[in-house]
Amino acid sequence: MILADKIIENRKKNGWSQEELAEKLGVSRQSVSKWEGAQAIPDMKKILQLAEVFGVTTDYLLRDEIEDRPAMEIEPVDRDLVETVRSVSIEEANAFLDHNAKAARTISTGVMLCILSPIILILLLGVAATGNGGVSEYTAVAVGVCVLIIMAAIAVAMFLSVGMKGKKFEYLEELNIETEYGVSGMVKERQDRYSETHSRVLIVGIVLCIVSVIPLLIISCMSGMDSMDSMEKAGMLVLVGVAVLLALASVGVKMIVLTCTINGGFNKLLEEGDYTRLNKKVSRNDGIYWIVVLAVYFAWSFITGRWEFTWIVWPIAGVLYGLYREIQKAVIRSKNK
Repeated sequence: MILADKIIENRKKNGWSQEELAEKLGVSRQSVSKWEGAQAIPDMKKILQLAEVFGVTTDYLLRDEIEDRPAMEIEPVDRDLVETVRSVSIEEANAFLDHNAKAARTISTGVMLCILSPIILILLLGVAATGNGGVSEYTAVAVGVCVLIIMAAIAVAMFLSVGMKGKKFEYLEELNIETEYGVSGMVKERQDRYSETHSRVLIVGIVLCIVSVIPLLIISCMSGMDSMDSMEKAGMLVLVGVAVLLALASVGVKMIVLTCTINGGFNKLLEEGDYTRLNKKVSRNDGIYWIVVLAVYFAWSFITGRWEFTWIVWPIAGVLYGLYREIQKAVIRSKNK
């Protein structure tokens, strides 16, 4: 086992991300990344620091023929995190990354459908309110709700399909993993190639979500002008503005979910970001959190009928999600002291 693999192995056994190890050594994350990718070798001072941080001998780190950690090693930082370790081959890694890219497109499209689902209901209610389209309010609600349910059902089917196809890769989120020789380097190379695209798509998605409210604001201002024919026409235009808002927001959210899911696939294999060993333990309760958020969104939307405002639940939930995870991490760390 070469030095690069020993650094990866010992970092993961301690449940550290590359950033956390870099902080302990006083170097950049890029330096640790290069060491683990066998693109650079740490100097002797850093070798000594690595031995001290990992609780191993310099002999163990420097001599390729020594593959077992010496008996003098210290206990890992978090005992609960050193559980079953699953080995991942380069074939498995490539298969997962290919599956993850397809899953990202399916999941992001499903999320977009969920956001778009009330648009027909909103527009038909607007037509019914004007009385010009020959559509009664009862018909508008019946047709609109049917379309909403169908779109939501399609989205759920897409989510379930991804879940079933990805069952064989669930261990990446549930177990601690050790990548075989060459896997980390391959994953980092693919991640580096995608990083520019990730940044670009993420920025465009965020901008779309922010500007999505502009058409509604413009139409709302116009609806107060004297040149408007009637209050009914003004109300219809406002509903059109809401539909445009949801359409733009759905595209923006699709882009964000798409690129974050693809980038998350790299982090799963590298056990970085949201997929460090500590974060994996925290993530086991994430499903409950998002089910509650979804329930709040639909309950608020159906009770108030204010779809133009209730979408704000998702960005707020995203912000609170970070706080929720940090609280869980603090609890886990306090239990392990």
